[in-house]
Amino acid sequence: MQFDIPQDSPVRRSDFVFGVATAAFQVEGHRYADGRTDSIWDTFCEQPGRVLNGDNGEPACDHYERWEEDLDMMQAMGVDAYRFSIAWPRIVPAPGVINEAGLAFYEQLVDGMIARGIRPVATLYHWDLPQYLDDQGGWLSRSTAEAFADYAEVVVRRLGDRVTHWATFNEPFCSAFLGYEVGNHAPGHQRADWAFAAAHNLLLAHGLALPRMRAAAPNSAHGIVLNFTPSYAATDKPADVQAARARDTIEVHWFIAPLLEGRYPDEYFDRHPEHAPTIEPGDMELIRQPLDFIGVNFYTRHVVRAGGDGPETVPQPDREHTHIGWEVYPRALTELLIQLRRDYPALPPLYITENGMAGDDHLENGAVHDPQRVSYYERHIAAVGDAMADGVDVRGYFAWSLMDNFEWAFGYSQRFGLIYVDYQTQERTLKSSAHAYSDWLRTRHE
Repeated sequence: MQFDIPQDSPVRRSDFVFGVATAAFQVEGHRYADGRTDSIWDTFCEQPGRVLNGDNGEPACDHYERWEEDLDMMQAMGVDAYRFSIAWPRIVPAPGVINEAGLAFYEQLVDGMIARGIRPVATLYHWDLPQYLDDQGGWLSRSTAEAFADYAEVVVRRLGDRVTHWATFNEPFCSAFLGYEVGNHAPGHQRADWAFAAAHNLLLAHGLALPRMRAAAPNSAHGIVLNFTPSYAATDKPADVQAARARDTIEVHWFIAPLLEGRYPDEYFDRHPEHAPTIEPGDMELIRQPLDFIGVNFYTRHVVRAGGDGPETVPQPDREHTHIGWEVYPRALTELLIQLRRDYPALPPLYITENGMAGDDHLENGAVHDPQRVSYYERHIAAVGDAMADGVDVRGYFAWSLMDNFEWAFGYSQRFGLIYVDYQTQERTLKSSAHAYSDWLRTRHE
């Protein structure tokens, strides 16, 4: 079994990178091992009602202990690269303290990848802010941006050019808007003005860290990972078209516009001046720095219409959905990538750093059959090829996720993995989709 991708698709290029991805809090476990201290997600999980079934980051996938087994599975699958994240509380467990044991863990992980012919692709922040920094204001404080730059330099100086690609942040949209406005992500606040303040400080942290990262690893590529959920108008009525554009302002343009053009979308603050963050002289120039790449995380789209309180999502019951309830619409990925190239002339090379789906997966007779996921990957990889054929510079694709893991507010109820994890025994089983992905990797150049 393998993916049926057109023979002339650009994703078959010999230099196109295929990988898998995870995040530290979702897979590592071992909350206090070797000096690690709490993150905001440890705290969030302890608050009643925040996470489904009261789940938390223990034991997750025990990746902290089973990393060699997991790397062996990646090597057997034939992936080119592994995108992972580094847990800030393992590296700086207290103000001014650098934890050698934390650095040593990631150093052995990186060296283990290289020994197996797997390229290390690292993200410095995948939502696990040290709790002591949140106690001091979290992403509402500019001092957190400065602390991030210090932390980033420590890690990048240690691992250096062995990591081929360094990303400052994963999905700052989620950190800012889900964490500070919607409240379903840590730290769980619900104030719109705080979300925009947090968003600005996250971007400021990126800008402060980037030159220090480049100095520490001059031969690596440096960038950031953004998530995009494009909106489609439910009808061609002007109000619905405008509603889709308004949703795109936040979910497509809010972070990429300042990164590439040094500006926020003006139309939003024209409507909501009360949400504007404090922008000090020089901030936007600091945020807008040359990027070697942007990671694109894509899962689904929105269909929206105009509502009394703003854009409203319109359910699509007749379309295909995943177990988590997200519509499957691969064409939106092609159109998003083409839109980004059209809207941003300074767009750097892109990598699809996350793409995948949650399934209602079950282990039966030692196997997990997930035909919907096989189809999902096949269609989305083909969609990336369509965008490349239209001239978009995409250089790689990372499947989310390597294995089932802790899925944030959904706990362990949603399985995104190519590999099935029995959370009681920690036994790993390759799903049908993992075999299909592996077969594709072996035969893609034929």
